Amino acid sequence: MTSASPPVLPDEHLEAGVARLALRYRGQFSAETIQSVITDSYERLAEHAHVRTHLIVLTEHLTKDRLDAIAHVQGAPGVGLPRVLFVCVHNAGRSQMAAALLAHRAHGRVVVSSAGTRPAVEIEPTVGQVLAEVGVNLSESAFPKPLTDEVVQAADIVITMGCGDACPVVPGRRYLDWPTTDPEGAPIDVVRGIRDEIDAHITELLDSLPNT
Repeated sequence: MTSASPPVLPDEHLEAGVARLALRYRGQFSAETIQSVITDSYERLAEHAHVRTHLIVLTEHLTKDRLDAIAHVQGAPGVGLPRVLFVCVHNAGRSQMAAALLAHRAHGRVVVSSAGTRPAVEIEPTVGQVLAEVGVNLSESAFPKPLTDEVVQAADIVITMGCGDACPVVPGRRYLDWPTTDPEGAPIDVVRGIRDEIDAHITELLDSLPNT
């Protein structure tokens, strides 16, 4: 099901989110900045949404991620835990698996995020299945997210996974490319193989990170 007309921004429903985020980021961001980011986040998500039941909740999650990234860039980038960003086309398969596997295996050594250059409507159902098979659960807040400049600028390591040259390049960041197969519509055995391939890359990445 697709929308026949552009979505109408429900300002009255976003105001509560603005208020919550204003409390969370008191002293860091003005209400005007938060309003601007939450509005832009809503519009980016609504562009690809087929069902808008949870769109307001997802908008608040995305806004929080973007504000955290902006705060990091404005503070002391390069200081603290390494920040790793996984980028693929739809943020529905490869980058979601990689983010979940790294977060699980890093045990708090890194800050992990993921995004897509053309985000899908939802995460591939087989992704959660093959992760659960190895004891890894997708975060309750995991959903396909659009790639934004803030998250790239905040990352120490940007790992692209089949999105070509669509990811912007920020000087001073470490870039890696893991050209893994897209699991979209693939049989479960193929998705398991993709998971294991990504996990091997995760092992190499963890070995290259400083001990904290």
